[in-house]
Amino acid sequence: MSTNKKKDVDELKEDSQSTDELKNEDSKELSLEDKLKESEDKLLRSLAEIENQRRRFEKEIKDAFEFGSFNFAKESLAILDNLQRAKEAIKNDEILKTNKDLDKFIENIIIIEKDLNSIFERNRIKKMETEKKKFDPNLHQAMTEIEDSDVEPGTVIQEIQAGYMFGERLLRPALVAVAKKKTSKNDVKNEKKGDN
Repeated sequence: MSTNKKKDVDELKEDSQSTDELKNEDSKELSLEDKLKESEDKLLRSLAEIENQRRRFEKEIKDAFEFGSFNFAKESLAILDNLQRAKEAIKNDEILKTNKDLDKFIENIIIIEKDLNSIFERNRIKKMETEKKKFDPNLHQAMTEIEDSDVEPGTVIQEIQAGYMFGERLLRPALVAVAKKKTSKNDVKNEKKGDN
């Protein structure tokens, strides 16, 4: 009887072991499926990240080609400004006005200015038109306000220094004088009374 009991116990152990093995295989299959799903998810995320990085690098390369010369262009505007100042100074100099070669000299400065402007235009650097335009703080820098009843307040009436665009990007804002509403003497008196 003891041997029969032992056999029964052994059979029960075998049955429980085979049941445990089946359960383990099922759990392994589930975990393999979960692992597969997890791996697929990681792969998709990695591919999306690689694609995002590729697009970011392409944009950076495009920006580098388009705006890599931005600082050089900005500093080159000083040359054009100095040529214009020199031309005006020479025209207004009383001693030089009597010189017979003055016109030839100014003509040469104008040729250099035109060449420089043509180089700028070929490289998408364009001068902004500002006079008689509405003041735009994104494009203009107001240096002063001038009372003028002939134009609408907030209109640019004088360009102090030209502004330039580099493609669609602001290279340098235009320095401008802006019209303001003419105040009457009564308005000034009322403002002073209000301040006191």
